Amino acid sequence: MEKITERLLLEKGSPKTSKLKHIKTLNLSKMGLALDDLPVALLSRLTSLERWDLSGNKLQAFPKGLELPALRYLDLSDNQVEDVTSLESLRGLEELKMDDNFYITVSDNYKLYVLLPGLRIYNGRDVTTTANHVRYVYSDNLRTRMIAVWEKSFSLPETISAEKMSSLEKNFVSAARQQVKFGPNSVADFTRWRVEILAKEYLRSLTEPKEDSDDKDHSETKEDAEVSTPSKRKQTQSATDAAIRLTPRKKRRTDTPESPAESSPRKSRLQPKPPTDTRGPARTETPRRSAKVQRAREEEQKESASRKDAKAAQLQRNSYVLPIVKACMKTQPASLKPLHVLQCHSKQDSSEDFSTQLWACAFQPCPESNGGSRLVATCGGDSVCVIDCEAGMVMKKYKVPGEEFFSLAWSTVLMSRGGAAPSQPCSVLAAGGKRGLVKLIHPRNNVAYGEFRASRKSLAVLRFNHRRGNFLFTGSYDNKIIMWDVGGVDSHYNYKVVQLLMLEASATPLHICLPPASPDTHLLTACEDGLHCYDTQLGGNGTKKRSKEMEITFPIYKKESKQQNYHTIDGLSFLTDDVVASKSHTHGSIYLWSWSRTRSQRPDKKNRSVCAVVLAELQWASTDIPYLALNTCPGRAYVACGDDEGQIWTYHITDLQKNCYQSGRPIPPTEITNKNTTEGAEMADSNEEGPGPAGRSVC
Repeated sequence: MEKITERLLLEKGSPKTSKLKHIKTLNLSKMGLALDDLPVALLSRLTSLERWDLSGNKLQAFPKGLELPALRYLDLSDNQVEDVTSLESLRGLEELKMDDNFYITVSDNYKLYVLLPGLRIYNGRDVTTTANHVRYVYSDNLRTRMIAVWEKSFSLPETISAEKMSSLEKNFVSAARQQVKFGPNSVADFTRWRVEILAKEYLRSLTEPKEDSDDKDHSETKEDAEVSTPSKRKQTQSATDAAIRLTPRKKRRTDTPESPAESSPRKSRLQPKPPTDTRGPARTETPRRSAKVQRAREEEQKESASRKDAKAAQLQRNSYVLPIVKACMKTQPASLKPLHVLQCHSKQDSSEDFSTQLWACAFQPCPESNGGSRLVATCGGDSVCVIDCEAGMVMKKYKVPGEEFFSLAWSTVLMSRGGAAPSQPCSVLAAGGKRGLVKLIHPRNNVAYGEFRASRKSLAVLRFNHRRGNFLFTGSYDNKIIMWDVGGVDSHYNYKVVQLLMLEASATPLHICLPPASPDTHLLTACEDGLHCYDTQLGGNGTKKRSKEMEITFPIYKKESKQQNYHTIDGLSFLTDDVVASKSHTHGSIYLWSWSRTRSQRPDKKNRSVCAVVLAELQWASTDIPYLALNTCPGRAYVACGDDEGQIWTYHITDLQKNCYQSGRPIPPTEITNKNTTEGAEMADSNEEGPGPAGRSVC
């Protein structure tokens, strides 16, 4: 065995150079090297080393503390490596070979995935998907279980000292390692190792003071200031706008001379002129002056009332415009570009299968403080997938042989943990389709914890109440919409489902929408025979079986004939609390209409048909293909819809007053994303016999 010296490294390295820092490739294979033969101080000078071959040696570990920032490839095959944690310092490593190391286990492989965040190729195979699953999904499951151990049996001492914390850490880590069970037995060693790391991190997060507390206080003060300032600015702007729209005379006065009498002509009429010697006695003028003053006051009151009525009317007209305008004040039109192309709903995972259709997609709901979600669920064929949009990877996949899933929906329910521990919110997924069964899934813990029969016929659409997350609506091909209470779950995933309400439809419900401001009282459903509204308020003397409260019609219905039916509504979504977007493949356009103004046309509740108050018409594709999905993004005032050529039509709605429906000019799309950006990305036609789903979604 030859001793490792600077001269040897220069001889074995390339390119040929006189300085270690310029070496990029180094071959030290088959030299019989042991761990003690690798001098850390000398090797640390290889700052540009990218590829290192150490195969065929006797290494039991990698030199701890050896940092090689440029190293991307390392070959440790045919060694005697036992401790993979010694590789932790090589965080930039992308490819690693560990073949023919007798002591390496599956748990060691999992440890490497966590220790080396950039690792993509392991023993010649692409392990990106598996590694990311271990780093994120698996670790999240362990973290959840570890925290449950803490909340069940541990708490911080009243007075924190180094001795008490050391004892607490020892007991907590030991309990977590013993009690947290997850995954197969082959990775039990990894599970205990990972739980120990997570437990120590969690305990430090509870005991260590917040970083830069002074800075945090300062930032909180700054955030408070930033929150209050815009609100004041909005109030000022709103007041200014109101002044300009509702009292235009005030604007004209700014150009007049600054004379009290001239700037306020009405007030000048109300003020009695001082008596002069040329006029008669005051008592002879008082009745006449008093009458004039009285008439002037009456006129002023009438004008004031008129201004108030005008203001109220203007505010009512703007009630459906202002939310959109405010939402778009700081946004610019977005440009859609494909980020990832996935084919995750094919038979037997075949890339040549284009017959399996993707029918629905939905983003996981997140608290407002957490921003938008990166997880989206999709369904099609016999599977439901949960996809990480940023990474472009399928994180979970649930298969039910013989099923065809048509719809899914997310919600947040409470999970009870027993004892005095408070319930914890958890995101659940409901999916249903051809069999009429609703599957209840807790994706985070990889648990499909239950199912129940919602109909004897296929399910077309599922929708949770966004205000009461345990209320689920199912629409089926027997022309029924049923409201269920799916309740919460306990730590053993026990649950109970109760039917609360049945709504009878006259045709298949294709979409279900709940008004954002009143999800507990009304429901809108788009059906094959029109758009219908239902009363869903519980309690009182209301029956559990109800028919539609009213039908909402559209002006285009007047053009119907025996050959042409415009009643099918196959797209429905709220853009704001009041503005609704709806479409039909037979109309060739998308309508934006006011929910509140449409309802107000039915004051006596006797008329069961009300014409929608259309605010705008959006130009859309001319197609005979139904079920092309329509969606909205209220936060950015966007409407999006696919077409039969695989394109996505997007509309940035900034001002409905300027593009009102009465002008007769449809609003053109802000952008049309062409299908040619990706190969084979267009949506398949619906030519299958039998019941079809409620909508084809674009993901």
